Amino acid sequence: MKKRYISFALIFLVLATVYILLFYKNKTLKFIPENADLVVLIDMKKVKRQYIYDWLMHPSQWSKISENNNETVSFRNSGVKIPDFLQIFHLKNSKFSNYYTVLELEDFQKFCTLLKKHQFVNKGIQGYVKDNLVVYVNKKYAVVGTSSNEFAEISGFLSKKNVDKNRNADQFMKGSLGSLSFISGKNMQNFSINLKDDEIEIKNEENSTNFQSLISDLNRKTQFLEAELDSENIRKISSFFKENIADSASVNHLKMSADLAEVNDTIISYGYDDNFNEIEKVSYQKIIQPNYEILLQTSDPNKTWSYFQNKKWINAQNQFTAIPFQPNLIYSNKNEIYIKSTGRSVKHDFKKQNFIFLKNNPLLYSSLKTLVGSHHKLVKDIDYIFYGNKSQDYVVKIKLKRTICHYF
Repeated sequence: MKKRYISFALIFLVLATVYILLFYKNKTLKFIPENADLVVLIDMKKVKRQYIYDWLMHPSQWSKISENNNETVSFRNSGVKIPDFLQIFHLKNSKFSNYYTVLELEDFQKFCTLLKKHQFVNKGIQGYVKDNLVVYVNKKYAVVGTSSNEFAEISGFLSKKNVDKNRNADQFMKGSLGSLSFISGKNMQNFSINLKDDEIEIKNEENSTNFQSLISDLNRKTQFLEAELDSENIRKISSFFKENIADSASVNHLKMSADLAEVNDTIISYGYDDNFNEIEKVSYQKIIQPNYEILLQTSDPNKTWSYFQNKKWINAQNQFTAIPFQPNLIYSNKNEIYIKSTGRSVKHDFKKQNFIFLKNNPLLYSSLKTLVGSHHKLVKDIDYIFYGNKSQDYVVKIKLKRTICHYF
């Protein structure tokens, strides 16, 4: 009888420990400022459970754990208190590329040592800097961001004592691994984030549209970029870049196709021979050049053309200078405006759906690898990115070439 009680106690203790480590969550969110207009929430307990499951399902990755651990920054033994929910936010009126998260510290010195180990450079009041990441550290917190512009504002938020800073995770997510939320005043629109074997999917919670047939068709035919958007999607996407082309330029439909090509670029330089006569030197280099065609349907072509001219996006040679890849040509035909590169033409294939499909291309990766720094391996591992919309259903899919387990 005594052995039975001991066995029962041990089983209860194990189950309680598993529950606390993998399931119990404190849903109070303390690190989302009141002026945040975008919040990404990650359920770390669910990430841990999914990692364990994926690890067990992919034995081939077991031997690579130590190799991956040397390349990534882990929460374990880092001096950071592992949060139940990782809270990433964007502040209203800040740059679109500025995102932050706040971490509680258990060991200030250990965390600083970790930053130095991963080649973060201490720049004093500017924080620790590496590539596109900046970390501000005090004895209690670490603020990690893609910029230091709002560190003072975030520090002021953290120091407030008489303000109710707490929110609840149930406001942002309902059972998914993560969520993406857009906040405007008291209104909030939530999108779930889920990980599949080799895919990240973001969609609104009531989504019932299946875009898989469209994705399969685009994946077969697209070399680099394909997009088709109505006025409402143009309005929403252009607002991220502080523009409103749909209204200001009366654009009600956009169709875009692009591919990449490697071409020879001629470089002409001048020097002098042994007799100090000026000579011309010709050399060649390989460059990546996109071939593209953009079709804009507009209810008022004159208004659209004037809008582009006022923005100084059309030069004297009728080139559209808002696109950095030159040369190109812009011209109008009835209620349509075309922007075309002067290279090989790109064929349009109208789907009559709202989507953006960006497919990874070896030429794209080779041209970007100097820009993305330490993230170049992740960029290389992306197969495609898809955005789709139908009625009130929205979805973003990021397809990877390797399983999610590989990145832990």
